[in-house]
Amino acid sequence: MAKTKTVKFKESIGLDIGNHSIKMVHLRKTHHGFKLLNCESLSTIPEGVEPVFSDLSPDRYGPILAQLVKTLKLKAKKINHLVSSIGGDNTSIKQIKTIFLPDEELESALFFEAKKHLPISGSEMNLDYQVLSVEEKTNNMNILLASSTKSLLTEHSNILTSAGLTPGIVDLESLAVVNSFIFNSEDHEDGVYVILNVGAFKTNMVIYSPTSKFFARDISYGGFNITKDIMKKQKISYQEAEMYKLQHGLKDKEIKEDKKTLIALDISEKNTIELIAQEVKRSLRFYVKEAGNSDFKKILLVGGGANTKGLPEYIAEQLKIPAEIFNPFTNLEDSDRPGITNDPQFAVALGLAMRPE
Repeated sequence: MAKTKTVKFKESIGLDIGNHSIKMVHLRKTHHGFKLLNCESLSTIPEGVEPVFSDLSPDRYGPILAQLVKTLKLKAKKINHLVSSIGGDNTSIKQIKTIFLPDEELESALFFEAKKHLPISGSEMNLDYQVLSVEEKTNNMNILLASSTKSLLTEHSNILTSAGLTPGIVDLESLAVVNSFIFNSEDHEDGVYVILNVGAFKTNMVIYSPTSKFFARDISYGGFNITKDIMKKQKISYQEAEMYKLQHGLKDKEIKEDKKTLIALDISEKNTIELIAQEVKRSLRFYVKEAGNSDFKKILLVGGGANTKGLPEYIAEQLKIPAEIFNPFTNLEDSDRPGITNDPQFAVALGLAMRPE
C-alpha cells in the first residue's frame, strides 16, 4: 500500500499483470513530475482464441513478461524500482474507524480488527494499512486496511522471478488506479469520483474522494462477457465478435446511424453492460448510505474495455453522472510523442510506477 513518503527513485517500472494482457510503464522522475520513457502491452491469450477462464494457468505469464522486458529494451537484473499489482478475489480493501493507538500497538491491534472486516482467514492473511486521518474531536483514527492471501503473493512473486525479475513493492490494483487519477488528473475539485477499471473478466470499481470514505469492489463482468453477448446476438464466432466489438462497440450496425441507439441484446434478460450498470448503481446506493456523501462528480473509465464504443455514453445515461474515458498520460512529460496514445489500459501500470517508496 502507498504510504506518504518522498519519492527517491530516479527511474521506475510499473507492472500490471492482467488476465488478458500485461502492461508495463517505464518512468523517470524529474524535478517537475515524471517523464514517460516507454510503455507497452502484450496479450497473454492467443489472438482469436476464445479463453476459458478456469483453464488459464499462471505459467503463461512468465514468457510474455520476459518478452515485454525485452521489447522495452530493459535488463531485468538492472531494474531497481519495480512496482507491481495484485487484485481479484484473494485481495480486499476497506476503510475503518478505530480508537487512537500509538504506532507500537497499532499494527498488532489492526490484525485482529481486520479479521472482523476483511474476508480472508487470519492464518492466510497478509495485511497492510495506512492511517488516513485522526479526528480532532473524537481522537478516532480513519485507517485503510488492505489484505491479500500469502499464497497469492507467493504466486505473484514466482511469476516475476520466472521472467528474471526481482520482486519489489506489491500494491493492490484499486490503490494503483487511484494513484493514477491523483497524479494524472486535472480534476482536483471536491467531490466523489467513480473509477471503473473494465478488464477482460471483471470490472474493478473504486469510489474515491480526498475528503470522504474510500470504497472498492469487483464486479464479475468484463470485456469477455461483452464479446460473448455479441456472439449470441449476431450468431458469429468469438474472433468475429471481437472484430465486431472493435468496430461497433455497443452500437448495433443494423440500426440506422441517425438513431444512435445502444444495443439491447434481449429484452427478456440483461446483457453484460446492463448488469455492470446495475451493480454500479447498487454500490453507489450503499456508498451514499455508508459515507453520507452523494456528490458524484464524474465516472472515469479505465482498462482495456474502456475503449468500447458507446460505453461512456451508456454509463452516463444509466447512472445520471457524467462519464468519460480517463487519459492516464495527461500530466506526463513526452506523453504526446509518436507511438504513445491516451490508452486507458495503462492507468494501473502508471499508478504503480508513480508510487512513492
